[in-house]
This record gives sequence, C-alpha cells and structure tokens, in this order.
Amino acid sequence: MVDIYILDMLAIGLLLLSVTVFSGWIKRLPLSYALIYLAVGIFMGPYGMRLILVRPDANFLERLTELVVIISLFSCGLKMNRPLKFWAWQTTARLIGLLMPISIVGIAVVGHLFLDLDWGAAILLGAILSPTDPVLASEVQLAHVEDKDELRFGLTSEGGLNDALAFPFVYFGLYALKDSNVNNWIYEWLVIDLIWAIAAGIGMGIVVASAIVWVEKQLHRVRPVDELMQDFIALSTILLAYSLTEVINGYGFLAVFVAGMTVRRSYSRDSERTESQLRLTDRVEKLLEVGTILLIGSMLRIEPSLKYAADTLIVAGFLLFIIRPLGTWISTIGSNFHRSKRVLMGWFGVRGVGSVYYLTYAMGEGLEGETGEKIAWVVFLTLVISAIVHGISATPLMNWYESRLEKRKVTLRGDRL
Repeated sequence: MVDIYILDMLAIGLLLLSVTVFSGWIKRLPLSYALIYLAVGIFMGPYGMRLILVRPDANFLERLTELVVIISLFSCGLKMNRPLKFWAWQTTARLIGLLMPISIVGIAVVGHLFLDLDWGAAILLGAILSPTDPVLASEVQLAHVEDKDELRFGLTSEGGLNDALAFPFVYFGLYALKDSNVNNWIYEWLVIDLIWAIAAGIGMGIVVASAIVWVEKQLHRVRPVDELMQDFIALSTILLAYSLTEVINGYGFLAVFVAGMTVRRSYSRDSERTESQLRLTDRVEKLLEVGTILLIGSMLRIEPSLKYAADTLIVAGFLLFIIRPLGTWISTIGSNFHRSKRVLMGWFGVRGVGSVYYLTYAMGEGLEGETGEKIAWVVFLTLVISAIVHGISATPLMNWYESRLEKRKVTLRGDRL
C-alpha cells in the first residue's frame, strides 16, 4: 500500500503541472484558478478519491490563512501607484468609507431577520463577510505596478484595506456577542480597537518598512546584497511589520499593506526592484493559495451543507446580488464613473481567504455552539458560491471591459487626428 501522503504529493504535483502547462488555455476559459483548486479539493476529499481526509482545527486554518493574507496585502501595497492625494484615492475612500459599512450593516440585518441571529452574532457575520478578497480576486486587480486602470485600482486598494479594516467590526461583533450591554465595552472598543489599533498599524507599517529600506540602502553602498537573496527582503518586511505591530496591539494586516506602499515609494526611482519583489510575493501567494483552497474544498461536507443551504442562499443572494451592487451604486454617486464601471465594481466583490481568517479568529475568541456552527457553514458555503459565480464571470466580463477600453482609446485617437 502506498502512503496517502505520497499520493497527496502526486495529486498536488499533477495539479500544479496542469495549471502551469495549460495556463494559456485556462486564461481563455470562464474559470478562475481558485475555482479549479476548489473543485480539485472537493474531488480529493471524502466524496472523491479520499486523498485528503484530515479536518484541520480552527487554529491551524487561522494561521494558514493569516500567512496567505499578509503576503497578499503586501503585494497589494506594492501595486499602489498613486500619490498620497485625496483626489487620487477617491474611489478607495468611497469603497471603504461607505460601501464597507453598508455591507456590514446589510449582512447583519439579513442575519438578524432571516437567520434568527441575535444582533451580536449578526454583526459578527457581517464583519466576517465584509472583506473583499485580495487572494482570489487576482483576475480583476491591478496586473502590475504601472497599471493605472481606475476599476482595477479601486478593487485592489479596497481588497487591501478592507481586509485590514474589518478587524474593528469583528471585535465589535465579538463584544456584542458576549455582552449585549454596549455601555460596558464601547469605550474600550473606540479607544483601543478602533483608534489605537488603526493608528498603530499605519505608523508601524511606515516605520518598519522605512527602516528596512534605509538599512538595505546603507549596506548596499558597502557591499551589495546577493542578487539571488535580494527579493527575500520583501518577505522579511512582511513578517517584521506584521509581528511588531501585533506586539503593540495594532492591526498587522494594515501595517503590512502600508509597508508595501512605503517600499514602493522608497524605490520610486527603481521600478525594477519593486517589480522583482512583486513577482516573488505573487509566486509565494499563489503557492499558498493552492494549498489553502484545496484544503477548504476538501473540508466541505454534504450533511451540514444541506442543513444550512437555505440560510446560505439567503445570505449569499442578498450579499452578491443586492447589498454589494446597490451599496456600490450608492457609494459612487457623484463620481464620474461610467455606468458599466460602477456595475462591474458592484459585481466583483469576491469573498475568500480573508473571511476564513476572521471566521477562525472569531471561533478562537468564543464563537461556538449552534450559532458558531451556523455562521461557520454560512461563511464557508458563501465563499464557495462566490468562487463559482465570480470565477465563471471574471474572465468574460474583464475581457469585455478591456475591449471597451481599447475601443474608447481608438476613438480618442481618431478624434485627435
């Protein structure tokens, strides 16, 4: 008998070879890589070839998804190619300042009215599902550091920031779940979890990244870093910014995103350095994404999926087809966006690995029992639905969007002539 671990390695090796060799064809299909990994994970699970039978505990999933998210957030930060001026970040301000609260409140209302959750659990559900995912949404995000497209910039910056800024609302939901008397904890939440943690995340992201860049530049004058090892500075920046921020009770996710932005600005005259670090972090992220999505796919079970199917369809239906599109439309009132851009921005609210992290974190902080099980399965199944509908629609919709942009450029050139 061959050890199942060896068979797992064989299956994953074949998967990586297949998606690499056939990537030219896959890009033309209405399929995302995340959807392929999810399908393979289900096939390798207990209802398929039974190669992945382990059910990891919440702590393992929390740490795995945490690692995936911080690498992805740093990558998003490296892609931020706008000056730090309000006019350049209006889209992001609208999506974070308006759309994110609308999403949290909307999901919370749905959870309270239709899933019979108390307000604490409903707000927690809204906070867990509020982040759009920077890992699974790579098809609709900035393709490189010089990409100036407003739609892609908005979706990338939103995914980078709301993955970090969902934390205060997760804490709010956890507090409300444990104590319905808001007066007992609202001051602590405002001062520590909202003001201090956000300020610490921004400050530490700038300080740590700037310090690492300064040290690297000083040492480079004496003896250049080995070219093969140079890009690992990006990984050290991620780990140091995240860990040092968490030590002082700041939001490490926010620090990592800000660190990525700081590194990009520090190497503004050396775009090749930024591109090189971005290539490394993207590759590490993709490898971790494979393992994470395979694991999530293998964890799906028929009985609880059927038990919570109705609840999931209600939440996913409202979130993907009503709350996100309507919230985006409201948030972009007064902007100069074309109608098609507003529609696409409203549609591409991909949910994924970030929500798994917040779910497992909440489970480690007291989310349990029937309420915990209901929220867990609604979140997992909503992510599956999001992976399917967005995975199928991303390629054709973005191809349509790119073709419209190209036609508009041709028209503008013709008008100038």
